Amino acid sequence: MRVEAVVFDLGGVLIDWDPRYLYRRLLDGDAAVEQFLDEVGFAAWNHDVDAGQRTWAEAVAALAAAHPHHRHLIEAYPARFEQTLGGEIAASVAVLRELHAAGVRLVALTNWSAETFPVARSRFDFLDLFDGIVVSGEERVAKPDPAIFRILVERHALEPAATVFVDDKRDHIEAAEAAALRGVHFTDPAALRDDLSRLGLLGGAGPG
Repeated sequence: MRVEAVVFDLGGVLIDWDPRYLYRRLLDGDAAVEQFLDEVGFAAWNHDVDAGQRTWAEAVAALAAAHPHHRHLIEAYPARFEQTLGGEIAASVAVLRELHAAGVRLVALTNWSAETFPVARSRFDFLDLFDGIVVSGEERVAKPDPAIFRILVERHALEPAATVFVDDKRDHIEAAEAAALRGVHFTDPAALRDDLSRLGLLGGAGPG
């Protein structure tokens, strides 16, 4: 079936997000950063807020109560969220712009807090290229939960078999494929361009 739409993940595909960018400013060396992230269970903590299970105020209070010696570091994450954004992933955004210019329908599906997503919205003008953006924190469910793929497909009237889903996390790709979408596992922009070219969406090698 001919591809009619491409759904993009944002963080790690189009936007260079990493909490380490912030914590390298606050801690002495990468080892200290990794120790902190592991000790507080940062990934699960952040996912809960991305999934709309807690507000940032609630999440900070709970984690700081469990790790009071790290309160200032925990509070820093939502307060200084913009410092976790390294910028756009330029070569991926170039692919996005080519798809848009070619008339391919574009939608985004992101695991992102409803409270911090406006930071990205105001910073990255390429987000205006999407017909719509499904934000997990607004829906109160996050990838890889099958429910968020149902929301995506129904809200934007997508034909799953004619829709390509691009994400950097393998379990998200597997969930999308279970929902009958066509998954493309993102590893780098060049591989993305190759994958989309094989699907007949791009002409091959890009600029520069």
